[in-house]
This record gives sequence, C-alpha cells and structure tokens, in this order.
Amino acid sequence: MAKVKRSFLEKLTGSRRIETDDLSEKESFIQPINNIYEEEETEMILNSSPKKNMNMQIQEENLLNNDNSEGQLTIDVYQTDNDIVIKSTIAGVKPEDLDVSINNDMVSIRGERKNEELVHEDNYYYQECYWGNFSRSVILPVDVLADKAEASMKNGILTIRLPKADNTKAKKIQVRGF
Repeated sequence: MAKVKRSFLEKLTGSRRIETDDLSEKESFIQPINNIYEEEETEMILNSSPKKNMNMQIQEENLLNNDNSEGQLTIDVYQTDNDIVIKSTIAGVKPEDLDVSINNDMVSIRGERKNEELVHEDNYYYQECYWGNFSRSVILPVDVLADKAEASMKNGILTIRLPKADNTKAKKIQVRGF
C-alpha cells in the first residue's frame, strides 16, 4: 500500500482518508482511528537508534551553546524635556567591557557577561541567567547631539543620556550677492 501523507485536519482530528472501490476516484470519506500518531510513532521507532538519538541531542546542544549567538539586552527608552534616556540592567559587566556607539539615528550597546566559575551542566538545578555576548540596537525617535551624549553605570544599571537636537529653532543665514 502506498503511503499517503495525511492532511492537517486528519492529524488534528485523528481521522484517516480511506479510498474505496465503491466510490468514484474523486470521492473519499474520513474514518476515525484509535491512535492518531500510529504511523508517526512506528516510523520513529523503526528509524531511530540510541546512537542517532545521541547525535541529535549533541547537535541541539551545539546550537544552544553556539558561541556566535548573542543575547538581546532589555532596555527602557524614554524622554525628558531635554534628553532621550536609555536604561538597561547590565549586572556582572564592568563598564570598560561595554561598547556604546551612536551612528546617525541608532544607538548600539554591546558587551559580554562572563561566568567566572565553570559548573558542569548536570550540577544545575536551574540555569536562567544569560552568559556570553549580548547586544541591542535601538533607533532613536528624534535627532540627538551624539557628541554630547553621556553614559554611566551605577548598581548594575547602565544609563545613557542623549541630548535632543533643537530642531525647532529657525536658523537664519545671510544671502550674499555676486
């Protein structure tokens, strides 16, 4: 019997399309089955082995522990009368290990949180803290004076103050005649 791929509805409801000789080729009806995953389970058991499962687990761990991945920093961005303020909790990172850059209308924050002790994975009860490289870029809602920006860190909270550019003032220029 040729294996026919089941539709989403058939998988969801636990039914199976049955073709019969009594019906024309275009007609079919759906009949419920006891185990909706029967085919999938049988196929998984036949095609799996302990070595194959171990290789899949190692590949998943490598994807999760990939050194190229970066965590995304959480931030608050708000405005005062004169400034755009960006705040972020960056516990465990020294100020000299942070890179804050302002390019045109975007602010980028990069750094690395290093775990100072090596703990075997089996010894963890919970592992929720992020260790490794992190970054965050945010597009600024208004023009700022990048050369007057200030960044400070106190109690693990990074605060970046970006003075707003005053675009409301009209600048008069003199017209010269030749």
